[in-house]
Amino acid sequence: VTSPCKILKCNSEFWAATSGSHHLGTEEAPEFCTALRAYAHCTRRTARTCRGDLAYHSAVHGIDDLMDQHNCSKDGPTSQPRLRTFPPGDSQERSDSPEICHYEKSFHKHSAAPNYTHCGLFGDPHLRTFTDTFQTCKVQGAWPLIDNNYLNVQVTNTPVLPGSAATATSKLTIIFKSFQECVDQKVYQAEMDELPAAFADGSKNGGDKHGANSLKITEKVSGQHIEIQAKYIGTTIVVRQVGRYLTFAVRMPEEVVNAVEDRDSQGLYLCLRGCPLNQQIDFQTIRSAQATEGRARRKGPSLPAPPEAFTYETATAKCREKLPVEDLYFQSCVFDLLTTGDVNFMLAAYYAFEDVKMLHSNKDKLHLYERTRDLAPGNTAPSGTPPALWVALLCLSQCWLGLL
Repeated sequence: VTSPCKILKCNSEFWAATSGSHHLGTEEAPEFCTALRAYAHCTRRTARTCRGDLAYHSAVHGIDDLMDQHNCSKDGPTSQPRLRTFPPGDSQERSDSPEICHYEKSFHKHSAAPNYTHCGLFGDPHLRTFTDTFQTCKVQGAWPLIDNNYLNVQVTNTPVLPGSAATATSKLTIIFKSFQECVDQKVYQAEMDELPAAFADGSKNGGDKHGANSLKITEKVSGQHIEIQAKYIGTTIVVRQVGRYLTFAVRMPEEVVNAVEDRDSQGLYLCLRGCPLNQQIDFQTIRSAQATEGRARRKGPSLPAPPEAFTYETATAKCREKLPVEDLYFQSCVFDLLTTGDVNFMLAAYYAFEDVKMLHSNKDKLHLYERTRDLAPGNTAPSGTPPALWVALLCLSQCWLGLL
């Protein structure tokens, strides 16, 4: 509410001025271009205070695209046009919008049921991609999770402790783009200790369009758990605050995941492509660090112990309370307790797996196990045996905390 960035005001003025413009003939193009120029002028006025705002950058790119599509000149009048009303004869078209705004009814009326995929981000941070690849990443700062024709999701990760390589998600921004008769553009933002049950403009649905209720926010636990249903694209998003940090999980049809105009030139987004190699925490490197640290212990004094009283044994015992299967969610829990000393990371791993159970369409893929270079393709580490990398993880945690 107090943010100096006024991009939402620019957005609302433009959508109010052009509501229903896609129904108008070509003779209305000059008036639409006038609204676009006014929109561009508004974004320039707030550019300095919006530099780090994903909604602002989305609006700027959207304006350029619309100007190209409508052959609008950047020079010309910028006075706001009158508010639009839907022209006569439009009511019959709009009466069909509930079906248009239901993904399974509209996109797959005469075809097979859609294939749903899942992506999640939690903890220190751990990423499960749409292709069920599991990674532990550094990714400090702002990173795109999702970027397609329907929505953008960006996360900001900050160090858990000053000077530590361990990071966690402290801010989340979701932009739902305006879509046909269904929803206006909506922005959802959450930060540490602030998990709203409404979009940034105070609304809880998709706006004033006929199918607005195809986008809804539901508060499950006040200040801790919200769910966003976007039925018009068959998507469910779960956002939680666990301890000080946020977790994210999404269920999305594969068709929506891949809905990008130019896939080859599309930039990185983590849920689809995973973390860049230089941002991944590679367990082979960790094992090398273990050997290096072992030599250092033989040659000199040992590194200081973590300030928190978690050892490998106490961390595994704590994680088994909520995660009895020793899969990658269990491993992530132990890793996070050793690197942060914060028991809330155990809950983050637990809730991340609960969200997988709710959102993943393939119940045979709920549990994932660490794949190592020593295993043949298709094999996975057995769930009943503690993985060999635990000593390396403990070493890494002590190395990080010893540098503080």
